[in-house]
Amino acid sequence: MIYSKSAEYAIQAMIYLAEHQDEPKTMVSKIAEEYNIPVHFLSKLVQTLAKHHLIKSYRGRNGGIKLNKPARDIRVIDIVYAIDGPPPEIEMCVIGLDECTDNVACPLHNNWKIIKENIRVLLGHENLEHLAEEIIKKREDLRGETI
Repeated sequence: MIYSKSAEYAIQAMIYLAEHQDEPKTMVSKIAEEYNIPVHFLSKLVQTLAKHHLIKSYRGRNGGIKLNKPARDIRVIDIVYAIDGPPPEIEMCVIGLDECTDNVACPLHNNWKIIKENIRVLLGHENLEHLAEEIIKKREDLRGETI
């Protein structure tokens, strides 16, 4: 399971919100600028995330968005499924052949099946709080190297 660019943008936005969860609200345009995401595109992703109850959206002059629940309770897979939907029951072959199942396997099926499951497990265990903490540490490490 590899996720879309839309899911990647949504994950980035959610990590930003996790990093700034002490703030009352964040403007979508601020996140878009920070991650170089087209603001209109991010706005549409925000609507989807709000529909799936991952964020709260506030309209109006003092509007913005924030996480709908604590960052530790939002897993990356929740974001991916909100944007891309759950994986299809019958997945296409990784090398572009027709469907690929245990019964009708392509040459990469057995290895790819293990990789997909490992990705699902990883995304299912990773939460926004941990990712935000790691990104903050990385930024601090990078600052320390430049001094």
